[in-house]
Amino acid sequence: MAEAGLSIPEWMRKKPIDAGVSRNGRRRRTSVVERTISGLSEALRSSIFSERIAARPGLLQRIDPRIKILGFLTLLIAIGLIHSPFILLGLYAGTVLLAAMSRISPGYFVKRVWLFIPLFTGVIVLPSLFNIIRPGDPLVTLWDFGRDVHLGPWLLGDSLAVTRQGATGAVIFVLRVAASVSLAVLLTLSTRWPDLLKALRVFHVPRVFVLIISMTYRYIFLLLGLATDMFTARRSRLAGVSTPREDRRFVTGSMGALLGKSQALGEEVYAAMVSRGYSGEPRTLNRFSLAGRDLVFAACVAILAVAVIGGDRIIG
Repeated sequence: MAEAGLSIPEWMRKKPIDAGVSRNGRRRRTSVVERTISGLSEALRSSIFSERIAARPGLLQRIDPRIKILGFLTLLIAIGLIHSPFILLGLYAGTVLLAAMSRISPGYFVKRVWLFIPLFTGVIVLPSLFNIIRPGDPLVTLWDFGRDVHLGPWLLGDSLAVTRQGATGAVIFVLRVAASVSLAVLLTLSTRWPDLLKALRVFHVPRVFVLIISMTYRYIFLLLGLATDMFTARRSRLAGVSTPREDRRFVTGSMGALLGKSQALGEEVYAAMVSRGYSGEPRTLNRFSLAGRDLVFAACVAILAVAVIGGDRIIG
């Protein structure tokens, strides 16, 4: 190349500029568009990963979906009747063990469960910790008013404290929610979605309800794909850094365009389904058949439910 008088251009020798760094060397602010693309892509990856988990040869994956639904429903009823935090903690530990035996990463399983528990239970449980909402024996006094304080016709007492009854009730409630959500997550992760819908029809769940769930599940990922394509196309055509106002304007317009696409696509899909004779019954290539392991699983669940309820009555 040197003999021919050719050389590498100077611009090809320069070190590539990090897309996240501005011209002055500072870290560039992540735009709404980039955060949205990242979130949508993560949701799609999570859904694909969940489908792969359901196809693994784990313990729960081998159980008939009908038996799993019946067994987990029995355990949910038992959890609702238990008042001992130690038994609830043991049941939650049992769900983590079941996840490991079903080839589900315990770390992934625990994060998926506890990601939602603090959000929904914290708002409900937090007020019940204090003596203003739930009177009882004070554990920690946060504020001593020095006299009785009234809020209109309500007597708030002479102090603000965390009570033993409130803390115990909060722990029981959180553990109960954790065990219940863990069972629901186990069911969805270890069962293919079409098989789960078909099993629901076996228990005479209304056809309209199953149809709505099925279409909602499929459309979520379809609309996620459409939204990801829209945001990626916009990002690839963007020169420079957009302002927050431009990002908000684009997001607002994209929401309207996505709504119009979803309505048009919904009508087309419904017409195509009706023309092909769809009656609302979910159909899969897998045929349900009971095996010995299914009966053993059902017997173990029944024995466990009776044992934990009986143990709770003895302890309580």
